[in-house]
Amino acid sequence: MRPTPRRDLAKSNAQFRRAVKKLPLGVSSTFRYWGDERTIYVSHGKGGRTWDIDGNAYVDYRLGYGPAILGYADDRVDAAARRGMEVGGVFALSTERELIVAERISKMVPAAELVRFSNSGTEAVMAALRLARAHTGRDGYLLVEGGYHGLFDAAMWMSNVDDWEAGSNRDPEVVPYGKGIPQTLKALAHIVPNNDLQRLEDTFRRYGHTLAAMLIEPIQGNCCSIMASVEYVRLARDLCDRYGVLLIIDEVKSGFRVAKGGIQGLMGVTPDITTFAKAVANGYPIAVVAGRESVMRTFRVGGASHGGTYTAHSVSLAAAEECLRILDETPALDTLASYGERLKAGISRILDVRGIAHSYSGHPSMFGLFFADKAPDNYRDWKGSDYSFYDRMAHFLHDLGVICEPDSREPWFMCEAHGLDQTCLADTLAAVETAVDLTLEHFEDEARRA
Repeated sequence: MRPTPRRDLAKSNAQFRRAVKKLPLGVSSTFRYWGDERTIYVSHGKGGRTWDIDGNAYVDYRLGYGPAILGYADDRVDAAARRGMEVGGVFALSTERELIVAERISKMVPAAELVRFSNSGTEAVMAALRLARAHTGRDGYLLVEGGYHGLFDAAMWMSNVDDWEAGSNRDPEVVPYGKGIPQTLKALAHIVPNNDLQRLEDTFRRYGHTLAAMLIEPIQGNCCSIMASVEYVRLARDLCDRYGVLLIIDEVKSGFRVAKGGIQGLMGVTPDITTFAKAVANGYPIAVVAGRESVMRTFRVGGASHGGTYTAHSVSLAAAEECLRILDETPALDTLASYGERLKAGISRILDVRGIAHSYSGHPSMFGLFFADKAPDNYRDWKGSDYSFYDRMAHFLHDLGVICEPDSREPWFMCEAHGLDQTCLADTLAAVETAVDLTLEHFEDEARRA
């Protein structure tokens, strides 16, 4: 049995012990805590790679959950951001650049007739739901199982598949993601399985007249990039029209990544409201709420409220202007998607040689990897699948210099810099091959001991 790879994390471990005294779990987001001994602290990033404070280098496929679409510290975007600094930062007043960026977004996304800016994906979806309620005069809303729309109370409801008996005549219980979510909100949230057309129709028939909006991620950015079928999304569009419900397509992760016009453009579906965030400014904090003019005009005095002191900050706005220009006018999206295809092909060659069943979901720019012949197309099937091989492989990959999310729900994200770096692919595939073999040995050893 080959030796288990080890990283020197002495500095990160020491930093954790200091940080945990002032920061819960030693971090500023619960999802950055990977355990007392494996939580890392970043020194810097450049291109498609990240370095921790111990000096360990990683080919990075988290990319901050997708924002670094061009790669870390992109010279073009950072130069634009520095020009944005010269404007003066935050005024709580408007600048001319807001219109320039809004016009670019409308050019790239036909459904974005009017645009408002926010600071994060969560804020953008909060505003979109508030807008839908103001426009329709209704309070209820529909979510799709496995979808993720940010960390705010209305969105933090899920189907409890863990305590659900598959094949039963009842649905899983709707429960909050965690503590602190008021139970009184539960009555407003309805949840349907992904890609179940009949259940979608039945739910609209029963609750459609109470719904302000249906929120959907056609590529589920927090569930392995599981995709809704074009037929399902088009049915959602039709049902929303039929019942006077606004369709909100959440492209916080897929927007400006899978295509210039987002997944909605690839599927040929026009939402009433759409949200963007991650890839808009290559990591600078900015988000977008956009949509149909007649709906967006509900943001008005005496209508739906929207604002924020840091909204359309001069630095983020300047970065967004340049990042969107690059995505719109250069082959950057083709470069990163091509890299994703080559990475998938390389991983498949490694797994095929070893007779390991596998499949992919999503788009080559943000894909999920499954160790099964067929990828699930809904959250219930994913929860019932065996992702233990993936989880153990991710553990080894970190020690071998490749960062993917240790939680198997998160996709692998590509950036332009991966495709332009001549070594990222070879380094990744060498690590994957070793990690796969170590994972096989791990489970063989477990079986012997059992």
